[in-house]
Amino acid sequence: MTASSQPRDIVVPLDTRVRHLVRIAGAIAGSDEGTVRSVMTEAVNVDPVAVDEIILQSYLFAGFPRALNAMRAWRSITGIAAPERDTETGAADLEEWRARGLRTCEIVYGDSYEPLRRNIRSLHPTLDEWMIVDGYGKVLSRPGVDLRTRELCIVAACAVAGQQRQLHSHLHGALNAGASVDEVRATLDAISDLISADDLGRYRQLLAKVATSQG
Repeated sequence: MTASSQPRDIVVPLDTRVRHLVRIAGAIAGSDEGTVRSVMTEAVNVDPVAVDEIILQSYLFAGFPRALNAMRAWRSITGIAAPERDTETGAADLEEWRARGLRTCEIVYGDSYEPLRRNIRSLHPTLDEWMIVDGYGKVLSRPGVDLRTRELCIVAACAVAGQQRQLHSHLHGALNAGASVDEVRATLDAISDLISADDLGRYRQLLAKVATSQG
C-alpha cells in the first residue's frame, strides 16, 4: 500500500486539518519513510505548529527514532525552521507537569482512571510516574493542539502500529476528550490506505463495541 492510493469508503466529518494530522500520526507510527514523506507532502498547507506538535507527541507512541526521522522529513519538505526556543520546556517544573498530567489523564480515562493507575503501578511505579509526568503532563497537555485532536491522532498511531490494547484505551479516550463516534470512525477511514482491510474491519468492530459500552 502507498500513501498515494485513495483510502477506501471514506465519509469524512473531520475537517481537513485534523484529517491531515491523523494521517501524519498514523504514518509516523507504522509506515516507511517514503510513505511518511508522501503523507507530509499532502499536508504542507496545514498549520505547521500543529504538525510539529503531532510529530513531537509521536515519540510516546512510535519511539524517538521515528519521531526524529519524521521531524527531519517535515523540515526538509516544508523548509520551515525549528523555533529558536520552546517555552514549554522551561516554563513548567516537575510538579506543574504532574498536576496537568493528572488532569489530562483523568479526562482521557474517565471512569477507568483509577483502575488504570493501579494497573500501571503494578507493572512498575516508574512507568506510572512517566505516564503522568512525561506522557500526559509534559507532552499531551502542551498547547498548540487540543486534546480531542491529540487523541484522534493517538488512535491513528495505535491503529497503524498494530497496538490493539492501546487502541482500545484511546478509542475510549478520544470519545472522553470530546470526539464523536463519527469522528473516530472517520479517523480510521482516513488511514485506510496505511493499514490492511482486515485490520480496518477489526478496528471498526472494536470502535462499535467501545461506542456501545460508553452508551
